[in-house]
Amino acid sequence: MVTKTDRIVDGALYVFLGLFALSTLFPLYFVVVMSITPYTEVLRNGGFVIWPSAVTLEAYEQILASARIPDALRITLIVTIVATAINLIVTTLLAYPLSKKSTPGRNGILLAIIFTMLFNGGLIPTYMVIRELGLYNTIWAMIIPGTVSTFNFLIMKTYFEGLPQEIEEAARIDGCGEIATLWRIVLPLSAPILATIGLFYGVGHWNEYFKGIMYVSDKDLAPIQVVLRNMIQTPSVSQELSLNASKVAQLPPETIKMATVTVAIMPIVLVYPFLQKYFTKGVMIGAIKG
Repeated sequence: MVTKTDRIVDGALYVFLGLFALSTLFPLYFVVVMSITPYTEVLRNGGFVIWPSAVTLEAYEQILASARIPDALRITLIVTIVATAINLIVTTLLAYPLSKKSTPGRNGILLAIIFTMLFNGGLIPTYMVIRELGLYNTIWAMIIPGTVSTFNFLIMKTYFEGLPQEIEEAARIDGCGEIATLWRIVLPLSAPILATIGLFYGVGHWNEYFKGIMYVSDKDLAPIQVVLRNMIQTPSVSQELSLNASKVAQLPPETIKMATVTVAIMPIVLVYPFLQKYFTKGVMIGAIKG
């Protein structure tokens, strides 16, 4: 029976969660609004506009007319797709055999993997390895390092351990080997965890800027996050984006920066709703079972 106290508590929770949701969405809303507000209105309101009386897409026209932003988006898209595919393949091939207790040396391998969560080689040794491997100043410097995340590996291994063993045993009785069992039986049952881990990796690669700064000096290979960072640090947005200075002078630098931020975050925001239905299920099953 629902009491009056329960209704009050539920109402308070709804109010709290609603306010929390608004506090997380407002920064994104503010960025989008600032990117489409005319310069005169921005000046009239002291640089803070909540609800614009007019809308202009001039900032988007300017940044998309520059080759810098489309090229940076293309590099980021290639890195995200290729790196995420490699991440999923390697993590799956590592997690599946280690989810079986019969795998020889399983405990030692797991201990070595978990050890990397506590200690790593450090920045300078990693940089030297990248140079010696010939990856410096190539797109592969942003793809190969960090191929497997230990955290994601543990979630995927736990998910595989929770799959019914009877299904895999039935597949082997029907003549399937380990690879066929993984490809035909295990992977079709693992869509939630694959989508979830793929989202983790994909978002990480899309937002990655540190590797672009450390391992890539060629401006033509700079991902979108590095371009954004340079725009924030430089006083001249038109010089950074190679834009027409006379046209950019009609727009405040902050408007162009907000438009670039919107262009940078929109692809990953649009992808998320398609994976959201797998997200909660994959994380919960992968984190709890086992």
